[in-house]
Amino acid sequence: MPSVTTTVTSGGTSIRAVDVDDRAAELHVAAPRPVVEAARRPFFPFTAVLLLIVLGLIFGLARGRVADPDIWWHLHNAQYLVQNHALPRLDMYSFTVAGHPWMNHEWLSEIPFYFAWTFLGLSGIDAVTITLLSLIYLGVLYLAWKESRNFKAATIATVFAIFLGRASFGPRTILFGYACLVGLLIILQRIRQRRRAPLWLIPPVFCLWINAHGSWSLGMIVFSVVIAGGFFKLRHGLVQDEPWAGSEKKKLLWTWAASVAFLFVNPYTWRLVFYPLDLAFRQKTNIEHVTEWVSLNFHEPRGKFALLLLIVIVLSTLLRSRGWSVTDLALVSFGVYSGLTYVRFLCLMGILLAPVVAKMLDFVPHYRPDLDTPIINVLAALLIIAGIVLYWPKQSSLANTVQDQYPTGAVSYLKTHPLNGPMLNYYLWGGYLNWREPSAKVFIDGRADIFDYSGVFREYLDVIGIRRPDAILEKYKIRYVLFPHNEPLSYVLERNAGWRTVYSDGNSVLFERAGGEVAK
Repeated sequence: MPSVTTTVTSGGTSIRAVDVDDRAAELHVAAPRPVVEAARRPFFPFTAVLLLIVLGLIFGLARGRVADPDIWWHLHNAQYLVQNHALPRLDMYSFTVAGHPWMNHEWLSEIPFYFAWTFLGLSGIDAVTITLLSLIYLGVLYLAWKESRNFKAATIATVFAIFLGRASFGPRTILFGYACLVGLLIILQRIRQRRRAPLWLIPPVFCLWINAHGSWSLGMIVFSVVIAGGFFKLRHGLVQDEPWAGSEKKKLLWTWAASVAFLFVNPYTWRLVFYPLDLAFRQKTNIEHVTEWVSLNFHEPRGKFALLLLIVIVLSTLLRSRGWSVTDLALVSFGVYSGLTYVRFLCLMGILLAPVVAKMLDFVPHYRPDLDTPIINVLAALLIIAGIVLYWPKQSSLANTVQDQYPTGAVSYLKTHPLNGPMLNYYLWGGYLNWREPSAKVFIDGRADIFDYSGVFREYLDVIGIRRPDAILEKYKIRYVLFPHNEPLSYVLERNAGWRTVYSDGNSVLFERAGGEVAK
């Protein structure tokens, strides 16, 4: 039955009939869009499967990588802090620089690894590593999605970032730095997009960051770039940017100043703030010879992968005339320079490039809830979760990984045959030796800074390069040498009548000076 409505027109009053069913249809069409989308959204969407794929990839690439050379002296430092309620201020682990001043600039990030090891052993270390990496790349996925509004494109960009960052996978303190970086980027992205964000969180983030890892300096560069990028209005070709409003500039500058002030809230005050400069200008041997500080090699798979990513960015810019903001251009340039210059910063490169890459992948079809298949999604999710549970590393397999890479048998031998003189050890084994047998003071370990200052690092490189090894061994009165079999020094000592083998197994050999006497 039609209803009658009265409509006032310029010519007077007119009457029109409106069918009840038509009115109901109008009301249905006018329903709020979010309500309609929510009604269509499946109970287990494909986006959840994509999320699990990212987590599964992280798990597959990070699982079982507990044998990082530095984790052992990090555990030792944290153990000292827990037992003595104080940070080590002097070297306690070596005989070459014993008693020299030393600053533990990563003390805060060592504590979670230590407690994880205390309660769960190697499995705990593995769990902390996988958790940190998952949080980092879930944050990267969020950044890429907020930038592109395309969850599929964001997932692809995040996968690119994960493969780039593999160099940093393992129980490494720098992961806490990257977690802080992602948190900073989320806050900065919010203020760039919405012009409002909880800026008050940034200074505490930097306070936490400087006590966890020296990569805080990278975060300060990123923060400064974002602020500076909005100070000028620029429209030139593909580069366009809008400036910050006056009130926004003031808030950002005050936040930047507060962040700098919060950096000094640390146990070492100004010395920790200036440590990145110490690394850049004073630790030359460290940067020149430690593997993670080498430049990217394009003949290796990760170099080719990084090159492919750069080609994608360049072609997308040229072929699609995509505009760039000054801030994005500066962040991408900084990330690319850092990653190509030092393998260590490929993870940084991936994090900074992921949001930009996601925007460039706008040709990837968007997720459509109406085409979803919940049952297949659930089966795929269960398969991924089952794979993670099934292949989660067991304590025994982690112990085997350590045994394959470290002189576990030699340590057992040293426990029953204490050293009676100084020992030259392999660089990558130093932290493990001192952690497992503290009485055996090492020649060198992964704390490269203190050995670089004193010249010990340079002399170690001379010895393993068979450059005046006898003179250096005599200088330090070396009575024992513990090295892998395949090192040139091991080859020389095996054929030197002045040395004899007192222990040998599959991956290590312990030499003792023949006669047990050190030349005076």
